[in-house]
Amino acid sequence: MTEQFKEQGGAATMDPSALTRWMTSRFVSRLVRPGALERARAAEETARLAAGKPHVVEYFHQVEDGYSHLSSQVLERLQERYDVQLVCHLVAGPQGKNSAEPELLLRLSRYDSQQIAQHYDLQFPEGDKTPPTELIADAKQILAAQDNANFIARCAEVGAALWSTDTATMTQLAEAWGTADDKATRALVETGSARQAELKHYSGGMFYYAGEWYWGIDRLYHLEQRLSALGVDRQPQQPMIAPRPDTVSGPLQDNGSLTLEVFPSLRSPYTAISFDRAVKLARDTGVKLVVKPVLPMVMRGVPATREKGQYIFSDTAREARAAGVPFGKFYDPIGNPARRGYSLYPWACEQGKGNELLSAFLSCAFAEGVNLNREKGLRRAVEKAGLDWSEARGHLGSTEWKSQLEDNRLAMYDAGLWGVPSFRLMDREGREVLALWGQDRLWLIAQKIQQLLALNN
Repeated sequence: MTEQFKEQGGAATMDPSALTRWMTSRFVSRLVRPGALERARAAEETARLAAGKPHVVEYFHQVEDGYSHLSSQVLERLQERYDVQLVCHLVAGPQGKNSAEPELLLRLSRYDSQQIAQHYDLQFPEGDKTPPTELIADAKQILAAQDNANFIARCAEVGAALWSTDTATMTQLAEAWGTADDKATRALVETGSARQAELKHYSGGMFYYAGEWYWGIDRLYHLEQRLSALGVDRQPQQPMIAPRPDTVSGPLQDNGSLTLEVFPSLRSPYTAISFDRAVKLARDTGVKLVVKPVLPMVMRGVPATREKGQYIFSDTAREARAAGVPFGKFYDPIGNPARRGYSLYPWACEQGKGNELLSAFLSCAFAEGVNLNREKGLRRAVEKAGLDWSEARGHLGSTEWKSQLEDNRLAMYDAGLWGVPSFRLMDREGREVLALWGQDRLWLIAQKIQQLLALNN
């Protein structure tokens, strides 16, 4: 864990004014309310037809990002399968407040890509070594020298040499395909990054089409569904290039020998659409569930930009629809509402209702639009959890939760994770098997549970 993150934690004072909280809530609710996405897509298509333009998908590649390497392996298939113009850019990746800890993010991208690659029939070398700086520079220079068609055709091969730290192959590729000099490479990366900033995003491995962003392999299925609906799928009867794997909770059942740790927070939209599913997965598979709530990222000093927030909420809405989970009627619980909710958590756990309280709070904030800064709203969450409000009031404002959440945060960072929801799966000896960040990793947790149970039987 870096010194920066060791110093974060505690109960930061993120208490916006009532007006700011209301404005944020209104903005998000409008962004994700039912029908908003469909209307935005229809407007984009009307404008495209009026201008007589082709369907253009833009791809933003960050050479040293593991997710970008996975995305690069489907570029040719994407262009062949769909009647689109695919335009590729080199980018620098998250900068400034959009990247609180870039080294940790890149490390996670390598580990996570290794875990998911085989499930999408892709390749990612084993090992956790950072590619040498010189080899990263070589890869950038080779790709900077390619026109768009050759970028699409050669990007994955350059990435394979990079991630395998195969200097000899990289040298051969440079000799065969040419390289751009340092100045030209920097200029191309700056141009690509500027284009991405113009379109209001910041990460590598991203696809953009007509007003929407799609994060790498994990969100490609949303893009494929959209293109198919527009009638540009050349093989509509064939499976998608990158369908989302199903979350399967059987057939094998555990007797509590495995442990699933879940790290949620009360102001996380991704937590809101996955917490109940994570609890259900543990219940259905019989694994022991340990919930370790943490403070929201912005309440522990991790910055967030408007662009990042807008993407997260719009992406969560898409993911919620795909999962059939209620989401979108939002009233921001940042600051005092979250702290008041956490202050009730130790007492709720004593009543055997800790998970119910977290679930009810998240549902009220993200699916019902309840103002949890008001006593009436918090009472609704408490009673929704099956708890007694008159008894709960006696525990409001307790400080017992602070040390507990800080311990949870440190455990999460020690696992190489820092965002929520995060998951850690432990075997029967208490050894870590998987440590993953993101609601879109529940399917992988479920698969690993089945693999472990098969080995133990």
